[in-house]
Amino acid sequence: MSGWRPDNAPQSRVVSDRGQDDTVLPFAVERLDVRGRIVRLGPSVDEILKRHAYPPAVARILGEALALTVMLGSSLKIAGRFQLQTRGDGPVDMVVVDFDAPDRLRAFARFDAARLSQAPSGADLLGAGHLAFTIDQGAEAARYQGVVALTGQGLEEAAHQYFRQSEQIPTQVRLAVAQHVTTEGVSWRAGGLLVQFLPSASERRGPIDLPPGDAPASAAYEPPREDDAWTEAKALVGTVEDHELVDPTLSSERLLYRLFHEPGVKVFEPQGVRDACRCSDESVRNMLLGFSPQEREEMVGDDGRIGVTCEFCSTFRAFDPSDLG
Repeated sequence: MSGWRPDNAPQSRVVSDRGQDDTVLPFAVERLDVRGRIVRLGPSVDEILKRHAYPPAVARILGEALALTVMLGSSLKIAGRFQLQTRGDGPVDMVVVDFDAPDRLRAFARFDAARLSQAPSGADLLGAGHLAFTIDQGAEAARYQGVVALTGQGLEEAAHQYFRQSEQIPTQVRLAVAQHVTTEGVSWRAGGLLVQFLPSASERRGPIDLPPGDAPASAAYEPPREDDAWTEAKALVGTVEDHELVDPTLSSERLLYRLFHEPGVKVFEPQGVRDACRCSDESVRNMLLGFSPQEREEMVGDDGRIGVTCEFCSTFRAFDPSDLG
């Protein structure tokens, strides 16, 4: 994820006022040495959240996780899988989002309904635990995983912490989730904005903003001065409001122009995203074959078949034990 730079040349095209759903739009603000991506999710996030009928509090967490995963996973230049996973001791004890490059997205959340109903409004629902980002690009590439502690800071701040500690790239992230009400009904929407400071001279990024561990306790630590270009970029990103990231009548291009019209912003070819699970009859059958005959016998239901429901897409499949040997 570090050092991301768009490699496709900008092309002229008509900019619509309406947002284009389920897309990731890369952009660059060259005067500020800033690169980034903006994501707008509509039908894909709505399908995923409604499929499981998540309570609103859980849907908002999973919606944020979906937007964050798409922003980070869409940086993969070759086929591969990017996964976000949280594990914690809160009412929402697990969140899993898979992004299969270039455009396949799936997700689910596990929660305790009884604990969730007793949690006060605005409470930390993930609890103490960890957030892990995993990149798997197949057998020919090394698997990468970055982990950051969850201590009640939420996904947006956890992402900032990850980039400070693991990537050491000045990064600003904004996430938003909301329900959109129309005459046709209510639908979920999610959006996100990621901006990174990537000057050609790496020393301009500045060292990580943590005090050196070997300094004596009495020593005063002065963090390095922040680059003026990054200070300006952060200030502009800080003006983004949640509703702007999920407004279907505001296109990504128009939002970027609002933010960066003074320094100038270039946008690149958008990338589509779709709700698509990777499960199949064959993959589930192979999974069952990994169990011993005795274990499979214990899975047989009253109808004499083995039933399996995919946690991601909720598809139910039934297998005859005799077909599994």
